[in-house]
Amino acid sequence: LLNTRQVKRMVASYVGENKEFARQYLSGELEVELVPQGTLAEKIRSGGAGIPAFYTHTGIGTLVETGGIPIKYAKNGDVEIFSQPHCTGVFDGKRYVMEESISGDYALVKAWKADELGNLVFRASANNFNAPMATAGKVTIVEAEEIVPVGELKPDQIHIPGIHVHRIIKCEKNEKKIEKLTVRQDQAGEAGLPAAMQKRIRIIKRAAREFKDGMYANLGIGMPMLASNYIDPGITVYLQSENGVLGLGPFPTRSEVDPDLINAGKETVSVLQGGSFFSSDVSFGMIRGNRIDMSVLGGMEVSQTGDLANWIVPGKMVKGMGGAVDLVSASGTRVVVTMDHCSKDGSPKILKRCTLPLTGVECVNRIITDMCVFDVVPGKGLLLRELASGCSVDQVRAATGCEFTVASDVAETF
Repeated sequence: LLNTRQVKRMVASYVGENKEFARQYLSGELEVELVPQGTLAEKIRSGGAGIPAFYTHTGIGTLVETGGIPIKYAKNGDVEIFSQPHCTGVFDGKRYVMEESISGDYALVKAWKADELGNLVFRASANNFNAPMATAGKVTIVEAEEIVPVGELKPDQIHIPGIHVHRIIKCEKNEKKIEKLTVRQDQAGEAGLPAAMQKRIRIIKRAAREFKDGMYANLGIGMPMLASNYIDPGITVYLQSENGVLGLGPFPTRSEVDPDLINAGKETVSVLQGGSFFSSDVSFGMIRGNRIDMSVLGGMEVSQTGDLANWIVPGKMVKGMGGAVDLVSASGTRVVVTMDHCSKDGSPKILKRCTLPLTGVECVNRIITDMCVFDVVPGKGLLLRELASGCSVDQVRAATGCEFTVASDVAETF
C-alpha cells in the first residue's frame, strides 16, 4: 500500500528500517502519527474493548504531552501539520495524559492456526500486535498457516476466540522471511571485528555487569540487546522483549534459528527454559505496571539531569519512539543508557540540556559510554563513577558538554 501511494496517514510507533516509509514521511508524501508503542497497543486493545479513551503516564513532559511532533512535512522541509497537545489529569498526585482509543473498519491478522469457528492460536513471538488487533476491527480477516477442524484446538490453548473473527484465509505461501538473522558470536570471533564494533562490545560488557540475580530486565534495540550474550553465567536474569517474550536467552546458533522467534528489533533470538510468550498489550502492561526492574537503552543525547533523547532528529532521521517512551515512564524501572560518548563529528552527546525531542524527563539513572560510567544524582547532576581503560578524568571532562563531579574512588574498571 505504501509503494502504490494508497496510504494517506499512518499511526505507528516505529519506522525502523523501512526506508520507503521514512522517505515518504520526510518528503511530505505521507502523514505519520508517531505514538509510543505501549500506548499504541493499549489504544488498540481499548478500542476493541469499547473503551473510548484512557489515561497513561507515558510521555508526560515530552512532545507526546505538549504536542509538536511533525505529522506532515512540506516538500521544502517545513512542517505543515504538528501533533496537538493532549488533555491531562492528575491521579494520586501524579500527572497523566489522556489517549483516545483506536478501532478500524478492517483488521488484518496473521495466525498460526485457526479452526473453522475462527478461534486463533499464535506461535511464539508472532502473537505481538495480532491479538489486540483481532479484536479492534468491525471486520477481522485472518490469514492462517493452517485451518483445522473444530475441536482440534484445545480451549485453554486459544488466544483469540472466534467471536472476533469474520473471515479466514488459508495461507498458500508459508515462506517466512527473516529480516535480521542474528546468531551467536563466539569470543574468538570478536578479535577480528572492526574497531567500532569492538568499542560497542566493551560498552555492553560493562553494561552486562548491571544485571543482578533474579532481575527482570528489558533491553533496547541495537547495542543494549548485545548484553544478553555477556550475562554472568552464575546468575539468572529474565529478559523481557516488548513484542511479547519473557525469558530471552542469547542469540541462537544457526541451527536454532526460528523465524517466529524474534525480539522487538526483529533479530532472531532464543528463549530460556521457563520463558513465555504473550501479546504486546500484555507486555506493556508489565512495563507500565513497574514489573521490569531495569531497562537498558541506547541514547542520542542525555542531559546532566537525566533527560533522554533517542528517537528522532527532526527533518533528518526518524526511527520512531518504539517502546522507549513507555519504558522510561515507569517510575519503578532503573534506566541505564549505553552510547558512544561523542558523535561521529566529535561533539559531546552528554549535555547540559538535550537539543533533540525528549524520550523522557529526568528518567536516566546511569550512563555507560566508551569512556566512562556516570550516575545521575537527583538534584545534583552527574557523578563520574568509573573510567574505561586508558581514559583519564581530564579526557572525559573535555569530551562532556556539562559539568560533573568525580567520585573519590573513581578508577579504571572496564
